Amino acid sequence: MLSFEIMAGVTLISDNKVLAIPIYENHDSWVDLRKQKAIVYGPSPEIPNNQDYIYLRKTVYEKLKLAQNHLPKGYHFCLYEGYRSLALQKMIFDKQYANVKNRHHEWPEKDIFLETTKLVSPVINPDKTPNIPPHSTGAAIDVYLLDDDGKVVDMGIHPKDWMLDKDGQLSLTQSNIISDDAKKHRKIMSDALSFAGFVNYPTEYWHWSYGDRYWAYVTNNAHAIYGNTSSPRGE
Repeated sequence: MLSFEIMAGVTLISDNKVLAIPIYENHDSWVDLRKQKAIVYGPSPEIPNNQDYIYLRKTVYEKLKLAQNHLPKGYHFCLYEGYRSLALQKMIFDKQYANVKNRHHEWPEKDIFLETTKLVSPVINPDKTPNIPPHSTGAAIDVYLLDDDGKVVDMGIHPKDWMLDKDGQLSLTQSNIISDDAKKHRKIMSDALSFAGFVNYPTEYWHWSYGDRYWAYVTNNAHAIYGNTSSPRGE
């Protein structure tokens, strides 16, 4: 049995119902977090000297500030990752796919693919059509909480350690195997981000988005507003 099958009602990011949602790019501009002081960010995730991650769509940035203002006193967001190029997305997916295949070499390819999509969106779908991962549109944010001293509070697992969560149980937003403090902090974060209009990918407590296909699916919007036709570097 795949580990995600224990989560009744969870729709994976690779589900056909999500992929069928059309995207009408609204050409929202980009914000470079290095040019602002409201949201803390860093260090660079996944690969050394990655400077793409500090870009967000302007509306996503404004909503993240709104969410931060909704946090209780003493808490602040730290952005782990915003924009991610398709090349980096593919590298991460391929690495996680290899991890899953190594652990479950007896599984069919389709199950390995689905298990991988619990924690990272594909660039290519099983039918070989291109996918549009949320991070590659500027719609998605990976975030966690800091205290007033800039220290990471107990979140159960840090986003940087997601590949170490072999069965994904620590990463689940509603994980039952984390401390009471971690559960409290996840609820604090979830309440603030939901208030601002973000939706969570429930297999990753840190992953929230606004304007992508998954957001459209969860909120019953007819279409997504961010695709990968725009990039922060004008490529």
